[in-house]
Amino acid sequence: MRIGVIGVGHLGQHHARILASTAGVTLAGVVDTKPGRADEIAGKYGVPGYTDAADLAGQVDAVTIAVPTASHVEVALRFIDQGVAVLVEKPIAPTVADADRLVAAAAARGVVLAAGHTERFNPAVVAALPLVSSPRFIEVHRLGTFPERSLDIDVIFDVMIHDLDLLLSAVGSEVVSIEAVGVNVLTPRVDIANVRLRFATGCIANLTASRISRERVRKARFFQTDSYVSIDYAAQEVEVYRLMRSESAAAARPVIHGGKLAIAQQEPLACELNDFIGAVRERRAPVVTGNAGRDALALAERVAAEIQSAV
Repeated sequence: MRIGVIGVGHLGQHHARILASTAGVTLAGVVDTKPGRADEIAGKYGVPGYTDAADLAGQVDAVTIAVPTASHVEVALRFIDQGVAVLVEKPIAPTVADADRLVAAAAARGVVLAAGHTERFNPAVVAALPLVSSPRFIEVHRLGTFPERSLDIDVIFDVMIHDLDLLLSAVGSEVVSIEAVGVNVLTPRVDIANVRLRFATGCIANLTASRISRERVRKARFFQTDSYVSIDYAAQEVEVYRLMRSESAAAARPVIHGGKLAIAQQEPLACELNDFIGAVRERRAPVVTGNAGRDALALAERVAAEIQSAV
């Protein structure tokens, strides 16, 4: 399978690295508009480097897109219209309307459209989500140090959107109310945000996302009837505890059993790209579809609107 990488900056360079060493895949070329960048990355893997994505036309079966969000739709539609499978990094598009255009175009052409929500492929998440059932309360912290990228979008769309996507998948219910506050600290955009979501099931989720923290923290905790699931995304660790009740009224008080699960650590981005490749080869839906990316973006837009209304 011939795959091209469009945008080889902070994240796209890792797309190229992984694809260049993936069995059954030919890295057909890399594209970047920054002078010299495409040649720099292309030179590492002995592939062509381009400054215009149009130069990949006819040379690829699939592409991954890691350009600035504002360019996602323009670049993705160019390849979808050619019948080329596309993986678009999150957020899938600048607006929900734009995301709808991508989803509709991919459906019309019958091509795979995947959204790059890498955290869904974190081995800890893969192990934990099957254990999440009817959660009542969820607490998520995703804190990072100040980046040199993605400063064109709020922390909601850059960082929190990972967790919004995960919650939609884990809870499987409509969000019926949102309370949110955001603060601009080092940029004109929202740099830190706290959100409280209420789902139709009654579940409450409290999320904090920051890109101005001194330490990196990426954790989620799910509280549900008789059990607790904790995920450390960065360490790829999961802890599960269950309340074991005795049927005998005379028995001792209930006890808690559990501990850490055995997790085989893997690079989430490699897992994501392998799923995308498999989806193209097998003509199946990817784990994170274009629609899923669209839904995460729609929720992120609702959060951003709530923050703006509170200003």
